[in-house]
Amino acid sequence: MNILVGIDFGESSQPIAQAAALLARGLGGKIRLVHVAEPDPEFVGYEADSTPMRDVVAKRYHAEHQELQAIAQTLRDEGLDCVALLVQGATAKTLLHEADKVAADIIVIGSHFQRFDQTGRLGRGEQGGK
Repeated sequence: MNILVGIDFGESSQPIAQAAALLARGLGGKIRLVHVAEPDPEFVGYEADSTPMRDVVAKRYHAEHQELQAIAQTLRDEGLDCVALLVQGATAKTLLHEADKVAADIIVIGSHFQRFDQTGRLGRGEQGGK
């Protein structure tokens, strides 16, 4: 069972990773964490020839990579098979492409309006609610 998990580093990222961990434990699955970074600045209309711009982008990608690897390591420390991947592109299209590449059986993504309770059950939550 391959479980692809979209990570955006928002407040739901840790609960989403833990929900995927519950699925992986219950189904004997492998977790593939994927963070889709913004496309190259040239792609979105920025002039990327400047060294300062390249440095800013490189630092951001490095920080995102480290954060993603930290989440993956936490899951590996829990005994789970977890690999993390940072890729660039349009979020939905890139997640679907990566899901195809790893033959994902389940895709786990979060929403700002849904929350997990302490048992890992997904339920509707109000913005700013408990």
